[in-house]
Amino acid sequence: MKKKQTQSHRNNLPKSPTSIQGLDEITGGGLPKGRPTLVCGGAGCGKTLFAMEFLVRGAMEYNEPGVFLSFEETEKELTANVASLGFDLDSLVERKKIWLEHIHVERGEIEQNGEYDLEGLFVRIHHSIESIRAKRVVVDTIESLFAALPNPGILRAELRRFLRWLKRRGVTTIITSERGDGTLTRQGLEEYVSDCVILLDNRVNDQSSIRRLRIVKYRGSSHGTNEYPFLIDEDGFSILPVTSIGLNYSSSAQRISTGIPRLDTMLSGKGFFRGSTVLASGTAGTGKTSIAAQFVEAACKRQERVLFFTFEESPGQLVRNMGSIGIHLDPWVEKGQLQFHATRPTLYGLETHLTTSIKLINTFKPDVVILDPINAFVMGENHTEVKIMLLRLVDFLKMKGITAFFTSLTSAGDAMEITDVYLSSLIDTWLLLRDIEIGGERNRGLYVLKSRGMAHSNQIREFRLTNRGIELLDVYVGEDGVLTGSARLSQETKDEAAQLLRKQEIGTKQFGLDRKREAMEAQIIVLRSEFEAEESEALKAIEIEKARNEHFIQDRARMGRSRKSDESTSIPKTNPSKSKTR
Repeated sequence: MKKKQTQSHRNNLPKSPTSIQGLDEITGGGLPKGRPTLVCGGAGCGKTLFAMEFLVRGAMEYNEPGVFLSFEETEKELTANVASLGFDLDSLVERKKIWLEHIHVERGEIEQNGEYDLEGLFVRIHHSIESIRAKRVVVDTIESLFAALPNPGILRAELRRFLRWLKRRGVTTIITSERGDGTLTRQGLEEYVSDCVILLDNRVNDQSSIRRLRIVKYRGSSHGTNEYPFLIDEDGFSILPVTSIGLNYSSSAQRISTGIPRLDTMLSGKGFFRGSTVLASGTAGTGKTSIAAQFVEAACKRQERVLFFTFEESPGQLVRNMGSIGIHLDPWVEKGQLQFHATRPTLYGLETHLTTSIKLINTFKPDVVILDPINAFVMGENHTEVKIMLLRLVDFLKMKGITAFFTSLTSAGDAMEITDVYLSSLIDTWLLLRDIEIGGERNRGLYVLKSRGMAHSNQIREFRLTNRGIELLDVYVGEDGVLTGSARLSQETKDEAAQLLRKQEIGTKQFGLDRKREAMEAQIIVLRSEFEAEESEALKAIEIEKARNEHFIQDRARMGRSRKSDESTSIPKTNPSKSKTR
């Protein structure tokens, strides 16, 4: 039998998009459509601005008119407060996109026949909704109703009735509420009757303010459950859902120069990977910022855009200081390829620094980002928070394919391979700068501690700052360790003298061999002359002997003829070469 295959169809919960940067991502599309959402938090966390932006974005971008009911601020106060965000409420009110209603709640206004109810409030809200056919409603804040209705039983019943009434109207509602002591709200009721609860938090750690958002619950929908940093600035709310970023970014195989030829050689001759993360760490004065500046200049020469975050020096001071070593950054600032952002770490909280940095990156769209130094954020015992912030930033930069260059100050006497924020696991290429003290001098050394995905040198180079930029020189390793500076120059002089002496010894030996060769050749000439003389005399003697022998044979022949002897017997025919002497 064939098994019947059934498919389950998921009915997604209808949602109202907020267009608040980052919020729609972590809520899966926005707030629950036609349902109430509770936004709670302490004073100054941004509840009213959050609700107002939701209302204004809906009216401007989705053609959903909205009603803002305020129990604390008047229409003029609301209009003036949000004007800094670029929201023109007067124009929206005139075009019937927004309805502003300030309700001053008095106990006598809602008292009927000795009991208390919210019927009068229902009438006013109904009128406001019908006037502009509103799709969105904001009630800010619900505490004013609690103050007017002291009876908790009636209050709870009326609040439930109020929320049910809003649901029946089909409007998407935001209700703001003050946070209670140990509870999300002061009365501890609103979070249970709301379909979505968003908690805004403005905490202070080590004298730094930190704003965070958390979705406590969201009925009928999945959502992000972490705490997310958010920023309130001239553009309104911006929430960074950084914890939702996964390790699914691509990696480039393209290589870019460091700006220092010998450092490129140490990195298999090609430099850093584009989109990678680079760390230059070392003690004070080792030249970390100088390496970063050299890299910045090289990037600008490649027509790339660079965003430089500096937390210790002003842009003018940094440009001046780099000019003393032949690195000129001001032309690139004038061309718009290089932009500085200089702030003190104590100016904002960590999350504000993070969201501000990401906002600047999204606006400037750089190819290279410099953070100098990253451990400036470390204050007290906030190492974990700093690491989390930098982790989020590194993930964001990798997702964008931006090359990041960080500097980190290490303390003298500490392990050089450990940074203050324990960021080594996030780094692709780690350049370690160290002080080398020898012979009463302090010199700099550099080596590549690690560089993922490439072969790299494991040797130490002497690191020098000259008026022509950065130079890397070979160091001498002897019995006393690594030699740099004057010790290296002294050793070079000794090596040159020893090499000269060896050359002289080689020359002397070569000269002796040449003399011996000449004497041998002269002796060979003498021996050859003597041989030739003796040979000549011997040849002459041989010729004389041959002549005598021939003459003797001829005399024997003549004597035989004169005696009439038998030639065959009297004159033997002999071969001179075979004649024997008797």
